[in-house]
Amino acid sequence: MSVDFGKMLEEYEETKAPVRTGAVITGNVIVVKEDQVILDIGHKAEGVVTRNEYTNVPNADLRTMVKVGDELQVKVLKMNDGEGQVVLSYKRLAQEQGSKRLEEAFENKEVLKAVVTKALDGGISVVVDETRVFIPASLVSDTFEKDLKKYEGQEIEFVITEFNPKKKRIIGDRRQLVAAERAKLQKELFAKIKVGDKIDGTVKNVTDFGAFIDLGGVDGLLHITEMSWGRIENPKKVFKAGDKVTALIKEINGEKIALTLKFPEENPWLNADVKYAVGNVVDGVVARMTDFGAFVEIVPGIDALLHVSQIAKEHIEKPADVLKIGQQITAKIVDFNEADKKISLSIKALLAPEAEDVVEEEVTEE
Repeated sequence: MSVDFGKMLEEYEETKAPVRTGAVITGNVIVVKEDQVILDIGHKAEGVVTRNEYTNVPNADLRTMVKVGDELQVKVLKMNDGEGQVVLSYKRLAQEQGSKRLEEAFENKEVLKAVVTKALDGGISVVVDETRVFIPASLVSDTFEKDLKKYEGQEIEFVITEFNPKKKRIIGDRRQLVAAERAKLQKELFAKIKVGDKIDGTVKNVTDFGAFIDLGGVDGLLHITEMSWGRIENPKKVFKAGDKVTALIKEINGEKIALTLKFPEENPWLNADVKYAVGNVVDGVVARMTDFGAFVEIVPGIDALLHVSQIAKEHIEKPADVLKIGQQITAKIVDFNEADKKISLSIKALLAPEAEDVVEEEVTEE
């Protein structure tokens, strides 16, 4: 009977080597391509790890993640891929190990860190040791987040609140950490601020009635009426999200902070009795009109009344017949009431007197 020594050697090598389906082995990287990694696994055939079996990162370039000479621990999926290579998975082994890691984090309420790989309609995904963790939109922050795309590529902190690997359901929660941090910052902020303080902040959101300013854990409201000593028609034309603002704390009511940009030293009524004394001539812009007169902004924060009877020497029905919004005018101050903050103007007072006497003399001589 003849003996097939070649077959015996193969069988011996198979029993000696740990390479078999389901086994966990270690190999050395000998080739790295964009979509696959080739390993020397100490077997008669080389091992291959495809992109999908290496990472969960979409369209990843493996050349940026692995280099020749690296040692990888992998799991054997198949002894022959049809081309003589052993099919391996780095991801599945990492997921098994990652699953244990996440289970421990879940039980210990450990705070984890990971980079957001994808933003979805209902939340965001992160990957921990090649294991996907889903964070629902409602658990991303303690405030409503309309645009979750901004989180892609960011490293965030979270805790595991639900762990069910059999159903592939591992849920993370970032909201409770954000809320806890905000509460801490709020406590620190309220301990050091008071009404009258100047405070720096960043515009968080702009509405038709004002702007919300992030003061560092607390949002302050800058109402439209507090944005300037002058008149603001639309806050969205003045501020945008991300703008830096230095404001004055006007009021603190519980956890609510009211802000103002009306700094006392910039009050336009300071020394107004001198600047706008009766007899002074001023320039201004027609800001708004009524049937009885036009209100003229002589400086931001001070509107003076130009009565319809003071627009011209001739009779005028209503201001809109001769004036328009935005028109520049020059007028004389005919009344100043500092207590009521009222100033009256007259264009007629600047006009030259009619030459009635000259006409009468000429008639007499004839």
